[in-house]
Amino acid sequence: MADPDDAAPPAAGDGAASPVEAVDRALRVLEALAAAGPAGTGLAELAADLGLNKTTVHRTLAALRHRGFATQEPSGRYALGAAATRLGDDYFGDENLPVLLHPALLALSREVDELVHLGVLSGREVVYLDKVEPDRPLRVWSAIGRRSPAVTTALGRALLAYRGTDRAALDGYLTAARVDGDHVWEVVERARRTGYATEVEENEAGISCVAVPLVRAGAAVAAVSVTAPVERMTPRRVADLHAAVLRVLPPLLPDGLALPRP
Repeated sequence: MADPDDAAPPAAGDGAASPVEAVDRALRVLEALAAAGPAGTGLAELAADLGLNKTTVHRTLAALRHRGFATQEPSGRYALGAAATRLGDDYFGDENLPVLLHPALLALSREVDELVHLGVLSGREVVYLDKVEPDRPLRVWSAIGRRSPAVTTALGRALLAYRGTDRAALDGYLTAARVDGDHVWEVVERARRTGYATEVEENEAGISCVAVPLVRAGAAVAAVSVTAPVERMTPRRVADLHAAVLRVLPPLLPDGLALPRP
């Protein structure tokens, strides 16, 4: 016989009860554990917050622990498990990012009429996961899957800026890269202040880029760049491109990704 406290509350936004109460309870417990953070929460506190009795919550927690979605500390407090946090990591993995972000890249390329790239860090390099080319006769050459030293690209510099990279850690990325370390560090620090990184003919002659990081939970997981011949990338043009990025990308990013707030 079901506990009277087991009935799920109306689903947010539509006023309808959940079609599967047990699943709804498990999701509510996961949300509460996520909100509790690393410190976790006690059984009694969790039950009170959810408006359920302790026996019901304990059964739900047991099922979540069995699948690794919840853990119990020696103190008895419960916290979110690795299986739960891995869901977001898998969803925003390198294989999924091109699919998730291609509409945003397409919109940005159409807005600025330039080549747009999506890239991620792989070791000391940037890997180009996707690109959208402008509809113009003279184009900049690039290829999906191409790798370049992170420190020589605007993409890599944007990523390093929002991954907490300090000056000592940057030295590890400079190995075998023909670029001035002090200059790269200056660009990385400026990117933290402005929200975007730049590169002028340091990765390819005649080409310049401006890039913004895509941030999840406070750290950059990818970056988007606009690439053009250096003669078009005046300081005014770079500022206009950054403004276009700020205008076009945010409404098209999937939940969980955002542009940084310098």
